[in-house]
Amino acid sequence: MQDIHMAKVIARERRKQGWTQSDVARHLGVSKAAVSKWETGQSYPDAVLLPRLAALFAISLDELMGYAPHLSREDIRALYHQLAADFSKRPFDEVMEECRLKCKEYYACFELLCFMGLLMLNHHMLAEGPKAPSGIIREAMALFIRVKTHSGDEALAKQALNMEALCLLALGQPQEVVALLGQAEPVLSSPETLLALACRLTGDTARANRVMQASLYQHAFALVGSLTAYLEISVQNPARFDETLTRALTLIESFELKRLHPGQLFGFYLAAAQGQMGLGRREEALFMLEEYAALATGDIYPLKMRGDAYFDEVSPWLEEALPLGNLAPRGEAGIRRDLTRAVAEQPAFAPLLKEPRCQSILRKLRENEDG
Repeated sequence: MQDIHMAKVIARERRKQGWTQSDVARHLGVSKAAVSKWETGQSYPDAVLLPRLAALFAISLDELMGYAPHLSREDIRALYHQLAADFSKRPFDEVMEECRLKCKEYYACFELLCFMGLLMLNHHMLAEGPKAPSGIIREAMALFIRVKTHSGDEALAKQALNMEALCLLALGQPQEVVALLGQAEPVLSSPETLLALACRLTGDTARANRVMQASLYQHAFALVGSLTAYLEISVQNPARFDETLTRALTLIESFELKRLHPGQLFGFYLAAAQGQMGLGRREEALFMLEEYAALATGDIYPLKMRGDAYFDEVSPWLEEALPLGNLAPRGEAGIRRDLTRAVAEQPAFAPLLKEPRCQSILRKLRENEDG
């Protein structure tokens, strides 16, 4: 009962109303001694009295019990980043147990459950044992399914649905992903453009500018993500692969995306290198890995999303609109280690590991692990 603070609440609300313990006792039909024991925490009111006591003070049952079933966005973010840092410093099972306890404590706080599922998904690879990582993914997926099913929040449910699909892919179940997401074709829709136009026509050009910057920023990185996926799909068509790669590199350079959100580009360079290996192009694959290593060992830490002189209005939006703010979803130490492992332990790059250029890449990445 350590999370129930009813004694303090009863005493506080009684004094707020200017009532004595006898006044409360008379209204509820109990003794003054009973009310005194409630306020000192020696006993609790009978369950049948709780609704009447809450009504007397004009507060909810949760407020009466001093229990907060939901956390604020700021508290959730702080908890996420604290636990993410703990995963890099403390035993995995110990931190996972804390995650589970938080989920039980705030099982009706669906935003927290979504964050905890994301946290588990981002750290599942740290679990020991051949089946342990997949077990963590399934745990995370169960949280996403609960959020999708019970939250009643359309945006949060959609986010949870996408994360459930990601879990299924990680578990090697692509057919289930197809069944989950359905066969609907993409719908062309850009409400941000309409909103920005409306703001301009009403004279609010400052808001129009903010809306369009946020739209351009997120669509640029969404396009990089789509191009990365298309690289993997088009590897059987060399001409299409090359054109996709060229367009992606042009986008990255023209929007200076390496500076804005470097973490989003690691997957792109790895996919490009793997694709080149699939096409039998060792030199081109090494070039992509060198670009990857140059980015990973550059001045990009702490890893986060940023604005620049062009996107000079996005920083407040990044902090407010994104679930985790503009910080990375994992601790920096874990990210640096994974940047090395993504090259050293990728089967597609095994034929390159003895080549001097690849050894130089790995040496730089390992030195980068020390910060």
